Parts: sequence; C-alpha cells; structure tokens
Amino acid sequence: MIRRDYILRQIEQFVAMLAKIAGLAKAEQWQEASAVTAGEFQRLTGMDAREVVRMSETELLARLIQGEPTLLVESKAFMLATLLKANGDLIAGEGRSEESRQYYLKGLHLLLDTFGRNEISERPDFVPAVEAFLAGLRDAPLPVKTNAMLMRHYERTGEYAKAENALFGMVDAEPDSIELLVFGRLFYQRLLGLDDAALTPGNLPRAEVKAGLAELDARQARFCRTAGDAPIGS
Repeated sequence: MIRRDYILRQIEQFVAMLAKIAGLAKAEQWQEASAVTAGEFQRLTGMDAREVVRMSETELLARLIQGEPTLLVESKAFMLATLLKANGDLIAGEGRSEESRQYYLKGLHLLLDTFGRNEISERPDFVPAVEAFLAGLRDAPLPVKTNAMLMRHYERTGEYAKAENALFGMVDAEPDSIELLVFGRLFYQRLLGLDDAALTPGNLPRAEVKAGLAELDARQARFCRTAGDAPIGS
C-alpha cells in the first residue's frame, strides 16, 4: 500500500513547481514559465496541455488511474486541476484571454468532478478555490454543463444561494427548456424539506426558497401558455 509520506513528497514537489511558475510569471518570463508547466503536464498525464484540455473529465481520470493507487489518483487529479488553472493564468497574462478560458473551464470541471466522485468536503491547501477559477471566467456566461456541476457542488456543500445562482444561469441560458424548469422545482422542493438551521447558513432562507420556486412556476406557466400545454403537476 502506498505510504502517505510518498504522497506528501509528491505534493511538496508540486507546490515547489507552482512557486517557480509564479516567480517566472511575476518576472513576465512567459516562455520559461510555459516550459515548466509543459513538463508538469507530461509528468502527470503523458500529454501536452492542448491534448489535456480536449479530453473529458472521465478520460482524464482514466489516464490518471493507470497504474496508480486510489489515494494517489485523487491527489493527482487535484494537482492537474491546479496546473490547468496555473496554465490559464499564464496564458491570460500574455493577453490570450479566450484561450485561457479553456484551461479555467477544464480545471474547474476536473475539480468539481473530483469533489463529486469522492464526496470530498475540503480541498487541499495547494488547490485553488472554486471561486478562483470562476474569477477567470467572469467575462462571459458559463456553459450549462459548468453551471450544472456548480449547482450540484454548492448544494452538496450547503451553499444554497450559490446553487440557486447556478440554477438560474442554466435557466436563463436555455429559457425554452421545460426540463430545466422541472429540475429547478425539484431543487427548491428538496430545500423546503430542510429546516431553517440548514437553510440560513446557506444564505437562502425559506422565504427566498419559496420565492425562487414561485419564479420557476411563473416561468413554467408562461412556457405552457405559449406552447398550448397544461402546466406540469396541474
């Protein structure tokens, strides 16, 4: 069985690499910093950064699993998500904002997927917070897939107001999707089954839960009138 001290050494080496990248970026030595990240992508995955960003989270996990014990795979997934964020920062620093967005999205997806697969409630100290990825993505609306992953994560961690924001990000992106409206109603119904001691720390008190549900009901009614159908549940 792999020893925890081996994993700790791997993490220490990775954190030292991140510090080196940060120092090079601060000095605007973009080429040198990119060379360091390229080497780390190869070490973690055997691929270059462009190949990594084109793969799905499931494909990346399968790549990380090859020949590795479960405990190390989790750490490597966190490392790769962090590396994707670092690479996005480098590319953004060079003024290539659209390209950097691809790395922020892929890193965020991998981070959320890792949280969800393993029911992890705390992230390691070296891993950027979800909000750090979102800061790099703030200039354009998030894809529906990203908001769906965020909603699942925030609901699981009790951050209900943020989960609601992700829900409406999806609903606003696809206003003609009756499936999303039904999905959202189920979310609010789950929250109504919680007590106030759970809702209040999540910044979504019961009155706001009911208001959100009423908003979705109103949207669903408008949709059904337009489509000539009866509202679901009527």
